[in-house]
Amino acid sequence: MNIPADPSTWRIGLVGYGEVGRILAEDLRARGQAEVIAYDLKLGDAAPAQAQAQAQAQTQTQTQTQAQAQSQSQSQSQSQSQSQMIEHARKHGVRLATSHAALATDADLIVSAVTASQAVAVAQACAPAIRPGTWFLDFNSASPGAKIGAAGLIDAAGGRYVEGAVMTSIPPYRIRVPLLLGGVHATALMPMLTALGFDAKLGSETLGVASATKMCRSVMIKGLEAMVIESFTAARHYGVEDQVLASLAETFPGIDWEKQGAYFFQRVVQHGRRRAEEMRESAQTVREAGLEPWSAAGTAERQAWVADLADAGAMGDRNAPRTDWRADADRILAAVGKVPG
Repeated sequence: MNIPADPSTWRIGLVGYGEVGRILAEDLRARGQAEVIAYDLKLGDAAPAQAQAQAQAQTQTQTQTQAQAQSQSQSQSQSQSQSQMIEHARKHGVRLATSHAALATDADLIVSAVTASQAVAVAQACAPAIRPGTWFLDFNSASPGAKIGAAGLIDAAGGRYVEGAVMTSIPPYRIRVPLLLGGVHATALMPMLTALGFDAKLGSETLGVASATKMCRSVMIKGLEAMVIESFTAARHYGVEDQVLASLAETFPGIDWEKQGAYFFQRVVQHGRRRAEEMRESAQTVREAGLEPWSAAGTAERQAWVADLADAGAMGDRNAPRTDWRADADRILAAVGKVPG
């Protein structure tokens, strides 16, 4: 194994350069990590310099006709996303790789932080190029079965797979988000992750236990979000929201339902797509336990449905602070042709 003993000298490869990948990159670089590498499918197969040229060319074609703009809307979105990644990487001193294989060849620690449905695909793409002894931390919200499948690919290629279950929302905690580790290599990797700034704890050396903990928790947490949106919006339509909230406050006196409602609406409007994918993995987790995942599957559909509304612009600025859930409920009612009260 050619992996340095000192994790501060590691080359850390981030697969997925979205919100989570960028937060990890910022915090690792701020802590003095010498080299951070990133790759994202949205960069395509082009070299970073080529992606930069594409982004620059895109900005120079703003005089095109409306018809041309509509026909190229998808490529514009891709170029904008590429430009954001390239600019973020430049600002924080992150090197962009050209492919999964290029990243895997260079990295001492690979952190996979993509959407839940891509967890196994990332392991499959990295495995052929991974160096013997390279650590592979699977940050994704995937089912135990998916984690076991990904582990088989990495370990068979000579890497060392560790599952990581992120136990709460990342942005408030950033790199210090509570992280539950699992697998036969988890104990060895844990102190090294701590040295890098992670808040890592051992869940179990049995692969799948950490992810099962995360997924079963998500059935509750994401399920509550979906139920609040469904209940509160329907109550708003019938004009009984005050009575419903009063009854909830009596039953659960420790919860500020006005505040909690606004928070749940905001989280789903902003991150419903990602949460829907996670809930499909939660449903698979329930299915692997021999149960029909009626609740988890329904939650996934509700989360995705709100994400569709947000993508269509029906929810206003999805990134704006939300302090009144009623405004979002009214937007949903308007989208389905109903009115409050």
